[in-house]
Amino acid sequence: MRILAVIPARGGSKGVPGKNKKLLNGKPLIQYSIDAALQSKYIDEVVVTTDDEEISAISKSLGANVPFVRPKHLAEDTTPTLPVIQHVIAHFEAEGKHFDAICLLQPTSPFRPKGFLDKALQTFKEKQTDALVSVLEVPHEYNPHWTFEANENGILQISTGKKEIIPRRQELPKAYHRDGSIYITKTNIIQHENSLYGNSLAYVVSDAAYYVNIDTQKDWEKAEQLAKTITL
Repeated sequence: MRILAVIPARGGSKGVPGKNKKLLNGKPLIQYSIDAALQSKYIDEVVVTTDDEEISAISKSLGANVPFVRPKHLAEDTTPTLPVIQHVIAHFEAEGKHFDAICLLQPTSPFRPKGFLDKALQTFKEKQTDALVSVLEVPHEYNPHWTFEANENGILQISTGKKEIIPRRQELPKAYHRDGSIYITKTNIIQHENSLYGNSLAYVVSDAAYYVNIDTQKDWEKAEQLAKTITL
């Protein structure tokens, strides 16, 4: 199975200006994801898709491939991730290069323990699902069996659609949320079903001690503190 790591890194950022090239504990933010991808024994090529010349130069110096400048219409604040990845796939298909799966690594979730990416990739290959995501467990008080949605009449209903609330914490099934660290998807699912998840989704559980999703200055400050204490 040939796997392409795709690292999307726009030049623009409102919450933390220039965050993808900003130094985090002495390294550009994007370097954490590039290093993780290059260290993997399962990834065949590492690509950074960016509209920013400085990010491009940094990425190339770190060993990533930057084969094009991302078009402006795919580098807006509101641009979804899916068409950005489809653009990368189309570029390589035009060159006659095919990858069986895409591994999306978002620079904004920079901390992945050593070996964690390969654990995710190995799980993906073993499960043979359409996709895999890294997750964290949802605290029991936010479990969907204990949360509610309001219907059109303003009446609360259990989010799962069940009629009765599970009374004891010990009886709650585990629930998970995406942590943004790793997404792996079969290429044909991205191309033909316009999805990062497909119809069968495997998972690996992340270490909560490494979790940060950098969107605001406060997130950046948390990342700075984490970078000084964790081991990668």
